[in-house]
This record gives sequence, C-alpha cells and structure tokens, in this order.
Amino acid sequence: MSDSLDYRSAGVDIDAAEDSKQRIKAHVLSTLTAGTRGEFGGFGGMFRVPTDVPKPVLVSSADGVGTKVKVAIEAGRYDTVGHDLVNHCVNDILVQGASPLFFLDYVAFGALDPAAVEGVVAGVAAGCRENGCALLGGETAEMPGVYTPPDYDLAGFIVGYVDEDAVLGPQRVQAGDVLMGFESSGLHTNGYSLARRIVSERMKLQVADPFPGEGKTVGEVLLAVHRSYLSALRPVLPKVHAMAHITGGGIPGNLNRALPPHLDAVVETSSWKIPNLFQQLEQAGGVDRREMFRTFNMGVGMIVIAAESHAADILDSAAAHGVRAWRLGDVQSGTGQVILN
Repeated sequence: MSDSLDYRSAGVDIDAAEDSKQRIKAHVLSTLTAGTRGEFGGFGGMFRVPTDVPKPVLVSSADGVGTKVKVAIEAGRYDTVGHDLVNHCVNDILVQGASPLFFLDYVAFGALDPAAVEGVVAGVAAGCRENGCALLGGETAEMPGVYTPPDYDLAGFIVGYVDEDAVLGPQRVQAGDVLMGFESSGLHTNGYSLARRIVSERMKLQVADPFPGEGKTVGEVLLAVHRSYLSALRPVLPKVHAMAHITGGGIPGNLNRALPPHLDAVVETSSWKIPNLFQQLEQAGGVDRREMFRTFNMGVGMIVIAAESHAADILDSAAAHGVRAWRLGDVQSGTGQVILN
C-alpha cells in the first residue's frame, strides 16, 4: 500500500539506533574494569561485588546536567556534558566516602543523530576512565514529539561502595572542625537557567563571543567540565569527617546537609576571591549577592570538614593533585545552620 506506515515514518530510525550502538562500542569497552562481567550489548550489566572491605555498603546516585545541555547544543559540543555527568555523580557519592564501581547513562533525542550519541557517550567514557568506574550499560532513546531536534537530554546513574564503618557524614562532625573549600572549575552543572538568561539577554553574547575577562569564548567558559574531586580526596578519606558537594542550592543549600542539628558551619566568604565568571553574572544580571550564593557555587565545588589536626594533610593532598584548596571556616555550636560571614 502506498500509504503504509513504518517505524521510521513515525519518527524512530532503527538503522540510526544500530549505527549509534556500533559507534559507542569502543568507548564503552575502554571503561571496563576488573569487576565487570558479561559482554557489550547485554540486557543487563553485571559487576562483581567488591570483597576488599569487611562490610561493603553500596552507595548510589542519579543526576543530570540541567540546562547546561542547551549551551552544548548551541556550541555544537557533545562530549563535555557527558564528562560532566560522570564527575557530578562521582562527587555525590564521594561525600559519603564511597569509591565508584560502575555507571549507567540515559540519552534521549527527538531525532537520533549517531554522531551526537557518540560524542555524548565518548564524554561519559572519558569521565568513567578518569574516575576508574565501568560504563556498564545505558539507554539511547529516540522520542519524536517529546524532544524537538536538535534538543536532547541525558541522565546518569552511579553505584559505588564504602565500608560501613567508614561512611562519612554529619554523625562524625564535631565542634572545632575545620571547613576547607575546594575550588570549582566554573559553574559545574547548576545555575544554567539563570546564567544563560544573563548571558543572552543582559550581556547580549553568543557562544562564540569572547567572555569578558576570561580570554575564552562564552561556550568554553560555560562548558568547562565539572571537576571530580575523587583523586584529590581518596588518599585522605580516613581523615575526613564529612563533605558537601556544592550543587543546586549553593553553599547554604548543601553544606547544611553535612551538619548535625546542634552545630553550625561558619563560612568566611573573604577567604577566597569570587571568580570573574560569577562577578560578571552578578553585575550584568543585577543579582543580589545572597541569591548568587543560593544559585551558584561561587568558586567552591566541594567543602570538606575535618579535625584541625588533619587539615594540613587534606590541603596538601589537594595541592598534589592540582586542586586549589584553602581553609574556608569552621564548625561551632549552633542549630544546624550555615552562616555566611
């Protein structure tokens, strides 16, 4: 029949899906680790439960990169957001002292573009290699009518492990502990809805334009990869009490999650210089400083809480791995609040 329908006419291209699968195979295989079991293309990924700690506890997290993906689309870059996705999830479980085991990704397009799929997965694979975790599986979906080309979205799912007796968190934090700030590599993966509006509507800039004071384009500045703190912190995790990954909600909305109800975290905002990127957004957008701290990381990607006696070792580990870190404040008696001085 001349008017017969098939899946492609409905907007789903099975041939493009197969092309995408073959393109990403090498990237996936490049991430496999000793614990990986099974073959590429299985219905489920398999991983051997670690046996190198007495009481292993699995730690999992899921996240996305938000509207940073819109900047990637405008810039024609695909790999950076995939790398972001892994590093963000790695940091989330690192807060509890966990090391990553494996990662799963989900990418959904309005119209499948095999080259774009390969770019995203190449970035995910790069993040997995950086952090020593296997890309164990994932899903690539073509969803006409839900996403309008060239739009796409992605999400990531991570599983790691930690010994039950080594779990970090508020239960370890004590009055007199030191707060240490670990420098971010830019916006990371939050605040992009506001940042994009300021850049496009107030600064009147496109992704290829120079970003004021940076010596880089807008695209390069906004697509800087979300930093992973795993290598800098893994050597000193036994000396850490708790951590806060500074994502959506900024320092006030994340550091409070690392506090017990009877202690406050006092942050000395004069202990670091707010990076130019955030100053430009604040000035061009006329954004109140309190709103800036609630929306953006303001140059601090991770806050580490530890005893005074261990602070020097933690700062030395950061420096040895190329991450700037400094004393940010301290922990005092209180009611579980974050105080920005």
